[in-house]
Amino acid sequence: MNSQPTYQGQCFCGAVQFTVSGEPVAMGYCHCASCRHWSAGPVNAFTLWSPEALQVTRGAEHIGRYNKTPQSTRQWCRKCGGHLFTEHPEMKLIDVSVALLGQDDFAPAVHVHYQEAVLRIKDGLPKWQDVPSEMGGSGVALAE
Repeated sequence: MNSQPTYQGQCFCGAVQFTVSGEPVAMGYCHCASCRHWSAGPVNAFTLWSPEALQVTRGAEHIGRYNKTPQSTRQWCRKCGGHLFTEHPEMKLIDVSVALLGQDDFAPAVHVHYQEAVLRIKDGLPKWQDVPSEMGGSGVALAE
């Protein structure tokens, strides 16, 4: 019996459906220009998962991919344009937007790429210049 939590998500039109199982490796907010442009918002709420946790259950043939940088492969539904995932091969993680999961237990723990922030958020969470050193970043913390 599998006691791991499982979250279901889908693209905007529902042509692509997926599940993620277990617990995310990290949850937080990204302020980088790339995520802001991709999400069309001032900040992107993320959940990072081991790639093995993600299973596309329907519509894999509709998934488009784009590499703007070697650090991120953005994925979306080619039918509706709805955002799906962002693979981060160097970190060996995949980002699934919180909005797609409908997670009511989203517990952000960090702000990354805060030096690029256009919306300052005073919530007491750590603010990293890029990403924590254990994730390959500089490990430089910034003031709120």
